[in-house]
Amino acid sequence: MKNTNHTDVYSLVKQIQAGNRNAFRLMIDRYKRLVGHIVSRMVSDISYREDLCQDIFLKVYQNLDRFRFESQVSTWIARIAYNTCINHLKKKKPSLFDDRAGKNISLENLSGNDKLPDTFVEQEDRTARIETEINQMNIRYRTILTLFHLEEMSYTEISQIMNLPMNTIKSDLFRARKHLRKQLIAKYQKEEMTI
Repeated sequence: MKNTNHTDVYSLVKQIQAGNRNAFRLMIDRYKRLVGHIVSRMVSDISYREDLCQDIFLKVYQNLDRFRFESQVSTWIARIAYNTCINHLKKKKPSLFDDRAGKNISLENLSGNDKLPDTFVEQEDRTARIETEINQMNIRYRTILTLFHLEEMSYTEISQIMNLPMNTIKSDLFRARKHLRKQLIAKYQKEEMTI
């Protein structure tokens, strides 16, 4: 999101406010990855995710006339996504584990890949392990890790999205990384030693 040109986004917002539906489709395309990351990290039950993403973009559309460019559009949208997920979680009891359906490795998935199949499988396994551990962390840690590492947002942006002081974001990010490393070493180092 960092490479998004402020002038282009301003123009896009103005076009949407003027009723241009194609401009809103462009906005959805531009920010669906960000919204998807936040929703998938905060809401483990996949049956709610698509509806939540739609609700978030509906809220973005309904409130776009109130956006005053006091922050980046990505930060504003991420805040809407974060608050929508928090409200959803207050109403629903989240399940502990993410359903990993759709993540199957098949020969078709491997065919277009330059990597050797065993290397690809190892990377997929490592990614799955990290994802599993992140999904078992508390929501705050999961969200901070996602916004910082996957969305490459700054401490300031994350602070605005989560409505937390910047020092809290920094210390939580440090703790989340430390916890993740500890969990991965504890669970998987022993396993690798026995192979």
